[in-house]
Amino acid sequence: MKKLTSLVVATHNVHKLEEIAAWFGPYGVEIVPLSLFSQEMPAETGTTFAENALIKARHGYLASGLPTLADDSGLEVDFLGGAPGVFSSRFAGEGANDEENNRKLLAAMGDTPLRTARFRCVMVLVWGAAAVQAEGVCPGVILHRPRGEGGFGYDPLFWLPGKNCSMAELSREEKNKISHRARALANLVTKLEAEGLI
Repeated sequence: MKKLTSLVVATHNVHKLEEIAAWFGPYGVEIVPLSLFSQEMPAETGTTFAENALIKARHGYLASGLPTLADDSGLEVDFLGGAPGVFSSRFAGEGANDEENNRKLLAAMGDTPLRTARFRCVMVLVWGAAAVQAEGVCPGVILHRPRGEGGFGYDPLFWLPGKNCSMAELSREEKNKISHRARALANLVTKLEAEGLI
């Protein structure tokens, strides 16, 4: 395989594109939005983050013919046996918003003292028949009530003991350094460097 020069990112999220571009820019890799090739995203029918990321990456590769990166991520709560997991964005039902998902999470947790959790992100890069996978995890604790105005999703309920604040109380720059996505990107870049692909 030759070196990556351009990379389609299977997302319509502008902030995610910017974050990924910041990681690949120093290697001279041009980030190309999937929207240039496809307005649709495939249904996430996988039972794991890795399966869903692979579904999206394959879709992007088939639509563009170019190496494609996709990710899937979510919240895993120990007390809930790893839920909401792949259902994180729709924990309170299809089309649920962040507030509804957070309310359902707090109700499911009740007053349990077992509140350990983690955000997990799995990234998959598909290039022809080859696929490179990397994972990132950010450990934390679920709060009893929301804290902070920043971020999105479960960020206001996710306490970072090492930072002594919730994920929603971090600046975007701080979050982009320690998040599960940042850790997955760092691991992916390390793998691609080791294989001589960037």
